[in-house]
Amino acid sequence: MKIIVGLGNIGEKYLKTRHNCGFLALDQFEMDMEKENIELKWKKDKKMKAYITKFDYKGETVLLVKPTTLMNLSGEAVSKILNFYKEKPENLIVIYDDIDLPLGTIRCKDSGSAGTHNGMKSIIQEIGSKDFKRIRIGIESRGELTPAQQDLHSFVLSDFTENEFSMIFEALKDASTKLKETLA
Repeated sequence: MKIIVGLGNIGEKYLKTRHNCGFLALDQFEMDMEKENIELKWKKDKKMKAYITKFDYKGETVLLVKPTTLMNLSGEAVSKILNFYKEKPENLIVIYDDIDLPLGTIRCKDSGSAGTHNGMKSIIQEIGSKDFKRIRIGIESRGELTPAQQDLHSFVLSDFTENEFSMIFEALKDASTKLKETLA
C-alpha cells in the first residue's frame, strides 16, 4: 500500500492559504483520478485524526490522507495511520508547501530533513524516520509578488494572490502528475 499525505490546515479560513498546498495537491489529484473514472469518497476518521480515502490504482492500493490536526501536529495522524496499516515509512509520500523554494517550483526527494517546515518536523519526530518520499511545492514569493518584510508565520497562513494562484495551479497539476508517476 502507498500512503499519500497532503499537509494543510482544516477549515474554511485556511482553504486557499500557502500552507494548504498539500491539501490542494490532493484535491487536484482527486480531479485527475475522476478523469480516469476513479471516484474517491473521503471520510473523517477521528481515531486516525484525518480525512482518508482508499482506492486501487494500477494494481496498487492507495490511501490518501488529510490530517485534521493542526499543521504542527501532522505527525500524530501520520504515525497513527502507519501503525494501523502496519506500513513502513518507505511506503509514505508527503506533499507539502516549502518556503525555501520559489513559487510554483516542484521538488521530489526520497528522504531528507524537515527544513523549516514544522509539519514535517512533527512527522519525522513521530515516525522516527526521515526516509520517506516527499513532494515539495514552492510558495516563496516575498519581495516579488508579496511584501518582502512579511514574517514567515503570517506569510504561510496568508491566501495566495490572484497572480500567485494561477502560478500555483500549474504547480498543483505538476504535483498530481508526480504523484501518479510514483504509483506507476
